[in-house]
Amino acid sequence: MKKILFICMIATMVFACKSASSTTASTEAPTLSTKLDKSTQVALKGNWILTNVSYPGSDYIKVTSFDLADSKCFIGSTWNFISNNNKGTMTLNAPSCTAFTSPIVWSINNQGLLVLKIVNPGTKSKNVKEGYLLKVAGVTDNSFELIDNINVGGQTKDVTYQFQRAN
Repeated sequence: MKKILFICMIATMVFACKSASSTTASTEAPTLSTKLDKSTQVALKGNWILTNVSYPGSDYIKVTSFDLADSKCFIGSTWNFISNNNKGTMTLNAPSCTAFTSPIVWSINNQGLLVLKIVNPGTKSKNVKEGYLLKVAGVTDNSFELIDNINVGGQTKDVTYQFQRAN
């Protein structure tokens, strides 16, 4: 999972695989655009259900998504995106997983990347210094995908999160 650190408006990418430890790659990271893709942000406005998580080797490899839970625990999760203030919520509610709800702060830049911060309740988003970068793909009125890259055995693999509109 691409994890980013937010420091005084300068984004430095950090790459996190399946563990909580990360390696900073500030000298090799491409420049992250701060220009927003407003039309795509408006297209994602509303309530969504994450319907599927897929990646090569999913029968054998366990992926921890967003440093929170097994990727399969995100299936059925509900997400709310508010485009006019770039806030929202995510709620994990899979029966065999630990329930979790959190505010989020998000935006989509003109490089097609969703910049996501998960905000602990009671914490101001400006105090959250880490976040995630995911590629936005296949946006329609009723569905879209977020694509993450993970490192598995030295190879980059895509993890695809598929969303369906809830309302």
